[in-house]
Amino acid sequence: MFAALAVFAFWHRVSPAGCEPLLAPAGLSALRRALIWGENGAEEEEEEESIGGRQAPHGHRGTERHSEQVSPVDMSYISCALRAAAPRRLPAPWRSPRPFSSTAGPPAEKNVPYQKTLKEEGARITGPSRPLPPSAEVVVVGGGSLGCQTTYHLAKLGVTSVVLLERDRLTSGTTWHTAGLLWQLRPSDVEVELLAHTRDVVSRELPAETGLHTGWLGKVYGVESYVLSPAQTKELYPLMNVTDLYGTLYVPKDGTMDPAGTCSTLARAAAARGATIIENCPVTGIQVRADDFGVKRVHAVETAHGTIQTPCVVNCAGVWARALGQLAGVHVPLVAMHHAYVVTERIEGIQNMPNVRDHDASVYLRLQGDALSVGGYESNPIFWEEVSEKFAFGLFDLDWDVFTQHIEGAINRVPVLEKTGIKSTVCGPESFTADHKPLMGEAPEVRGFFLGCGFNSAGMMLGGGCGRELAHWIVHGRPEKDMRFHQSLTDNNRWIRERSHESYAKNYSVVFPHDEPLAGRNMRKDPLHEQELLRQGCVFQERHGWERPGWFSPKGAAPVLDYDYYGAYSQERHKDYAYNQLLADEYTFDFPPHHDTIKNECLTCRNALALFDMSYFGKFYLVGPEATKAANWLFTADVSKEPGSTVYTCMLNKRGGVESDLTVSRISPGEPGSPLAPAFQGDGYYLAIGGAVAQHNWSHITAVLQDMKLQCQLIDCSEELGMMSLQGPLSRAVLQEVLDTDLSNEAFPFSTHKLVKAAGCTVRAMRLSFVGEMGWELHVPRADCVRVYRAVMEAGARHGITNAGYRAIDSLSIEKGYRHWHADLRPDDTPLEAGLAFTCKLKSSIPFLGREAVEAQKSSGIFRRLVCFTTDEKVPMFGLEAIWRDGQVVGHIRRADFGFAIDKTIAYGYIRDPAGGPVSLDFVKSGSYQLERMGVSYPARAHTKSPFDPENKRVKGIY
Repeated sequence: MFAALAVFAFWHRVSPAGCEPLLAPAGLSALRRALIWGENGAEEEEEEESIGGRQAPHGHRGTERHSEQVSPVDMSYISCALRAAAPRRLPAPWRSPRPFSSTAGPPAEKNVPYQKTLKEEGARITGPSRPLPPSAEVVVVGGGSLGCQTTYHLAKLGVTSVVLLERDRLTSGTTWHTAGLLWQLRPSDVEVELLAHTRDVVSRELPAETGLHTGWLGKVYGVESYVLSPAQTKELYPLMNVTDLYGTLYVPKDGTMDPAGTCSTLARAAAARGATIIENCPVTGIQVRADDFGVKRVHAVETAHGTIQTPCVVNCAGVWARALGQLAGVHVPLVAMHHAYVVTERIEGIQNMPNVRDHDASVYLRLQGDALSVGGYESNPIFWEEVSEKFAFGLFDLDWDVFTQHIEGAINRVPVLEKTGIKSTVCGPESFTADHKPLMGEAPEVRGFFLGCGFNSAGMMLGGGCGRELAHWIVHGRPEKDMRFHQSLTDNNRWIRERSHESYAKNYSVVFPHDEPLAGRNMRKDPLHEQELLRQGCVFQERHGWERPGWFSPKGAAPVLDYDYYGAYSQERHKDYAYNQLLADEYTFDFPPHHDTIKNECLTCRNALALFDMSYFGKFYLVGPEATKAANWLFTADVSKEPGSTVYTCMLNKRGGVESDLTVSRISPGEPGSPLAPAFQGDGYYLAIGGAVAQHNWSHITAVLQDMKLQCQLIDCSEELGMMSLQGPLSRAVLQEVLDTDLSNEAFPFSTHKLVKAAGCTVRAMRLSFVGEMGWELHVPRADCVRVYRAVMEAGARHGITNAGYRAIDSLSIEKGYRHWHADLRPDDTPLEAGLAFTCKLKSSIPFLGREAVEAQKSSGIFRRLVCFTTDEKVPMFGLEAIWRDGQVVGHIRRADFGFAIDKTIAYGYIRDPAGGPVSLDFVKSGSYQLERMGVSYPARAHTKSPFDPENKRVKGIY
């Protein structure tokens, strides 16, 4: 029997009726990252090895050691050491400081808890395991979980000329000692689907294809989970201390994978389909050549034993991915850290118990036969500064000074551990990324160089799903799901190091809706940041390095300070940190304490006017002789209008999925060197794109232009231009005092733009709105931003103007029904499904990317549709709540917020017909709906139009 259990002292609702089923994704909404008790006692400690040696953040490399048999360590020894030693406090990022002992225990055996690994198979050979072919369609580098899964899925897609190169033996890097749990719940719907595919591969596909057992120990495909009371938890797990718990989440049917069995079976299945697996063949170089248009492309892979000509390389090198990327001139933003667990001696009564993750203690306890593996995520992980090229099947000494902090949490949760010995230790390098997401997709620097690395200890469980997406990406040009790679700040080592540290230290933290990172801040700031907004109480958010206004605190300035590593590495912890306290105040799944402050920003915008600093937006120019040809193909709407026009449009992929929504403005040539009106030959378009997805847009457009070999140029002026948006019924009255142009409906209609003067500065004024009010955006040269801002605020003072941030934009935009890319819109959503058919020029004969797919869907019917819901009960929702229609689950919420003008909770989600039919508007209207939040269902009303200003009068100035 295998299962998974999450322990959470932080969860506030336990069903008095007892065991309450949680249906995903409703469970995801309640949990985010709550602890999961995983079946078969293994969890996301996917790719761990052991490294020894105490190391400060800039310390020396650990020393490799062979496994050695020594006396087991008694946990009571460590427990006594904790009490006896003078403790120094090492605070974790999500809770109060906890004791830390510098007393080292006696050594334990260094060994993985597996009966068989690929390390023991066959004699050591010095050359490649088979001859290298002269060429290949794809070369995958790295024979761990991701490399084997990607190779297998490429072969399944018909790529027979695929070669996997492994520098040693399969799994020898970090995969060989992974815990290997495959659990079923993650904090996003995409990740749940990726896990489901991994489960399908190892439990069904591989055994059917090869007749071999992969080591899969779970057998169920659905997500079954239950919320248990402390008493029920104690009955299920008698050895657990439940006195400090509100409840637990029980997942009875997760499973585990054996790393050696899974990877060797994947390799065999891939080889049977024509793939070539070559071990003992390290890569020494990547040949990159520029084509006739100056585009860098992969040309070949060099090894010590020969060169393989190939247009495509997949970097699945794990901890070594950064070094491999350097061979091609590609920045791979990950860091290597020491990551450890210990295996106990036999524990009587532990057999068949679920795995446990205690997120408050940042510790997990994984069943290992009749023992437990104990590990966690500490605030002071050791960085592996110089990754050894020779590291293979190695285990390193465990640093007890670092690891001992996990013992307290483990003993508190399972007290019998205090008198249990430690049999062996595993401590090794693992790669971590700045956003705790894997690095996936084609690198922007070099075409044909793909990343499949940085899996944050989840490479085994996500390997099947991500391997399939990566293979689809290579073959078809895009993944099937929303899998994005951001280039922003990938070459900034400080940002990568700080953010990766924080993602590691907060790995088990509860993900609260409005939390923000403390690491890697103040990297990109617009001119208003310090000179105006910070001193006025702006609480900033971070998006891909940019500081953008979140909301405005009446308590005054709350600057973001330099990262203090949560007090680790002898860093002094910030005291009286106002910004951090404001974040901590919002650690809730209820309405946040600043709810009324954001309400005031929203209602001031609705009733008077508000100024939004949106300078973090991406601002690109598409110019050149073939710019119109490119624009017609890239954009779903007809943007080839006269200069002065602005059009809201989408960009699609070949399958008709939405890659972006943005505004495109036709412009006339300006002066050389001007960021506001550049000089160019041919046609010109100005693109304004949400800053969080600007890099994604840049990569998508660049790839299309390169593939079509068009004579045009994409220019990034995001840093050179600021962007202010003045919105509300009084915006015209205020701006008429500042701008030197007539702002009447006749002279300046909606969806147009002009170059005008504001406070003596030339700006581009656009009549647009993302909040559903009459308003204008002012695109301003960086040097003039403060001057223009002050002029607008001075003119607006007597009209009741206020600053407002993105928290207000989120509420105002959902109230009006405006879409957010990556929430309401993703690459697996089409404009027809999202209610954006009006952006598609289907009535014209102009071809555009994705048109055939959109027309085919229009002909065959829409089988999922984005629907707006409101609830009369004022309850906070944040996304992933289940949508019930006539007693059946038909989807889940993608985005939710509170609408202050209509005084209701608003939520958007895609629904399907359980019977499999098309989802028509009549289907939407005819159902009875409920939204389930944390196990409680709330009656909801479905809307086929925006619940606020459905006739769209306000943006036209009709009040």
